[in-house]
Amino acid sequence: MGPYIQAKNISLTFRPKDREPVTALDGFTLDVAKGEFVALVGPSGCGKSTFLNILLGLLRADTGDIRMNGTAITGPGSERAMVFQEFGLLPWRNVLANVELGLELKGIPTASRRESAMELLEMTGLAGFERHYPHELSGGMKQRVGLARALATDPEVLLMDEPFAALDAQTRDLMQTELLHIWDRTKKTVVFVTHSIEEAAYLSDRVVVMTARPGRTKEILRIRLPRPRDYEMRLLPEFNEIKAGIWRALKDELVSKSAYGS
Repeated sequence: MGPYIQAKNISLTFRPKDREPVTALDGFTLDVAKGEFVALVGPSGCGKSTFLNILLGLLRADTGDIRMNGTAITGPGSERAMVFQEFGLLPWRNVLANVELGLELKGIPTASRRESAMELLEMTGLAGFERHYPHELSGGMKQRVGLARALATDPEVLLMDEPFAALDAQTRDLMQTELLHIWDRTKKTVVFVTHSIEEAAYLSDRVVVMTARPGRTKEILRIRLPRPRDYEMRLLPEFNEIKAGIWRALKDELVSKSAYGS
């Protein structure tokens, strides 16, 4: 049985008008197993988010092949959902209505989508806030709504583009642990983009280190920490050794990026 997600030699160059072309990805290759949690780390501009958008089906690679469960990805599909750094909530809809949005667009009857949404609000710690509006919520609560909305359509793959980057440190730590609890329950396949080495090490089964632009697969590190995980695990010497290994793989790329100023 082959990998659940398979990306082979993905290359993409952006060609904006009146500017030089920019190659975001050049021969990027990655396999992801079903139910695996994989993090992508690399310098800014190395194509991490670009790859997520190709996987989501919003962008088409110039060359290469990308498949999910053996089927080529040629556009968006309900089996994939994205959680963004920006919360992207509709301000005129309350929490419950925001979570129901995807189900509503799929034509799910009101009673069924309400039941599903309420279960997700319970799972994400938002029970009791279903009638609140986005402006009444903290950053962490808004991101919980975004996560619940992404899970509402029961996607097979959850794509997460620096979802906790805008949060304060304590809320970020809390959301990481909450995400692991949700992942333990749902066993979704997750591809997670982050700039944080600690976050990647804590959450993931494997960490993919990408080169400076154009992005390629530099090194893949397996995180040999037991699950379930908790915050105290970060205090262990083994955790620091894992972080150091990711840093060693990444630091030359950061230096290289700094040297050519992009």
